[in-house]
Amino acid sequence: MARPPARRRTTVLCATAALVAGLGIMPAAAQAGPDTAQGAGRAPAKTPLAVGRGGAVASVDADASAAGIEVLKGGGNAVDAAVATAAALGVTEPYSGGIGGGGYFVYYDAKARKVFTIDGRERAPLSADKNLFVEKGHAIPFEEAVTSGRAVGVPGAPATWDAALRSWGSRSLGQVLKPAERLARKGFTVDETFRQQTADNEKRFRDFPATARLFLPGGRLPAVGSTLKNPDLARTYELVGKRGIGAMYGGDLGRDVVRTVRTPPVAPGAHRVVRAGDLTQRDLRAYAVKRPGPIHTTYRGLDVYGMAPSSSGGIAVAEALNILEKGDLRKLDDTTYLHRYLEASRIAFADRNRWIGDPAQEKVPTAALTSKRFAASRACLIKDGRALTSPLAPGDPRHPKPCGTTGRAAPTPYEGQQTTHMTVADKWGNVVSYTFTIEQTGGSGITVPGRGFLLNNELTDFSFTPVSPGVHDPNLPGPGKRPRSSISPTIVLDHGKLKFALGSPGGATIITTVLQTLLNHVDRGMPLVDAIAAPRASQRNAATTDVEQALWDGSVRHRLEAKGHVFKLNPSFIGAATGVEQLPDGRWLAAAEKVRRGGGSAMVVRPGR
Repeated sequence: MARPPARRRTTVLCATAALVAGLGIMPAAAQAGPDTAQGAGRAPAKTPLAVGRGGAVASVDADASAAGIEVLKGGGNAVDAAVATAAALGVTEPYSGGIGGGGYFVYYDAKARKVFTIDGRERAPLSADKNLFVEKGHAIPFEEAVTSGRAVGVPGAPATWDAALRSWGSRSLGQVLKPAERLARKGFTVDETFRQQTADNEKRFRDFPATARLFLPGGRLPAVGSTLKNPDLARTYELVGKRGIGAMYGGDLGRDVVRTVRTPPVAPGAHRVVRAGDLTQRDLRAYAVKRPGPIHTTYRGLDVYGMAPSSSGGIAVAEALNILEKGDLRKLDDTTYLHRYLEASRIAFADRNRWIGDPAQEKVPTAALTSKRFAASRACLIKDGRALTSPLAPGDPRHPKPCGTTGRAAPTPYEGQQTTHMTVADKWGNVVSYTFTIEQTGGSGITVPGRGFLLNNELTDFSFTPVSPGVHDPNLPGPGKRPRSSISPTIVLDHGKLKFALGSPGGATIITTVLQTLLNHVDRGMPLVDAIAAPRASQRNAATTDVEQALWDGSVRHRLEAKGHVFKLNPSFIGAATGVEQLPDGRWLAAAEKVRRGGGSAMVVRPGR
């Protein structure tokens, strides 16, 4: 989950007319405050919307967006800027992503008019089997698994950055890491949310000396307004910049990672059960990114591209769009529109849970799941007068039957929501949509001593045991297997030209956030920034649907409840999206959150309308 930096940021609370109409939502009061950055110096201004030329960056963090803009201004392209932004997020958003994690990178090549992808997901050790999280016949308690070496997968971020730069970049890895290296040395200003996230993790952070030294300076929670420096991470970036990713996958840095996973450095006197992992240097040497073809579907005459398995995001978004395409969502009242969106998401998750896993070890019927024929067989389940009941059984994409289901329902397991996303464009028209993560807030809680970064706990995205006993679960652990993800970086083209791109953090809610935002923009005609800001609901084949406060308070909830929907208030926010759009006159529009996570940071190289 991306934190909302209160430093350097003006939070804008608004509900536009497009959001208010028919939803029963009262506009929030506008709120603004001065830039109060201290210590690290005045930080870049923060705004959720920017329009101009020369390229664009949208992320959750102003310092990170500024790092990307610096590279664009220096002549770098979208890939160069995306890696620079990601590395900077590893400094200022260390609980959400970083060099100790992994993710999925989607790239649009404007000259070739093609979309390419990189699967940089973390992998289980080669020694892992389906019982990775099972001891004495029982699943390890989740709260013990997340803070352990057992949960750490081989980091994929360094390999992703290197692969992207080698394929499409114009700068070296060392060059694009420089802004983040400088930021780590100088430090950033702690805000209330960073302090609160640290407080939420304080007990487990104190159990790991390297983590405590970094995030609990002087043994105390970092004060709001203080400067948090990370010289160890600066040196790590410098090392990787000079020696390349071999430092992680075959050098001293990798040896330190393996040592930390196999013998977690727990503080003397700590009573926490911290299991060791089985990661080896062989596992690091064996790691390689994958380059699957993107998931593709058409929607309202547009070409929609997303991420293939091991992520389920591209398939689930495509199936839901295919289900919804036959109806004209533009003319529907808000209640019916949201009802159909929730039902399509419910159905897509029923199928996703049953059929999608790492294709290296599972037979994933990708083409069938994303076919219009299968979508038609599932769309007939949706009735405007009554909601379906979850958990809904999946369909069989290999042999689709009208309104048919097969087997037992597979509920959606928990996925950590602490992830971050960026969207980047350059003056040549190239675009990157990149989501990466270390899983939960603070990942495993274990910092590699002397290296300045937290290790992921991504392997907890596996099913510990089959979610439906007696039904094949494609997301059980396996040797070298990638756990299933919901990450959904998305690029939308219009006759081969970039229309817009977007993505979001949020665990399994990533799929629903991307889907709802896309529908808001394409079908409901909302400007991209308002499509992102619109109140969200997330149905993931569960008995209840998560909703944000604005929908909880609105009259539309009651009308949906009359159809049989059951809602649960999400106490925080769902997702934290960013996007870019190319306007008809060639200018770039960068959009980020207005409110969620404290708002996002949209920037362009040369502002101007």
